[in-house]
Amino acid sequence: MAAIDLVVIDPAGLHARPAAQFVRTASRFTSRITITSGERSADAKSLISLLGLVVRPQSVVTLVADGPDADDALAALVDELGAAAAPAPLTDAHDGTVVP
Repeated sequence: MAAIDLVVIDPAGLHARPAAQFVRTASRFTSRITITSGERSADAKSLISLLGLVVRPQSVVTLVADGPDADDALAALVDELGAAAAPAPLTDAHDGTVVP
């Protein structure tokens, strides 16, 4: 299993056009891929599910892939998001402060 946290920096959030391309990219892989925003998760291969998350700018999302091509899937999805997302800062598990 592989996972990565990202911050959505696109001023429009993860709206229909980039979400559709994200789903197309995720669908190329056999791994089960989920995207989580807050308390809600969605199947990264379902446009309706992904749009239902309503990912807004500055949201932290977690991508998780589980399967034989998990690492490749996450790398492709991070590449697909491109300038729309950036790695999330590391935070302390105990108090939530950003770790330098």
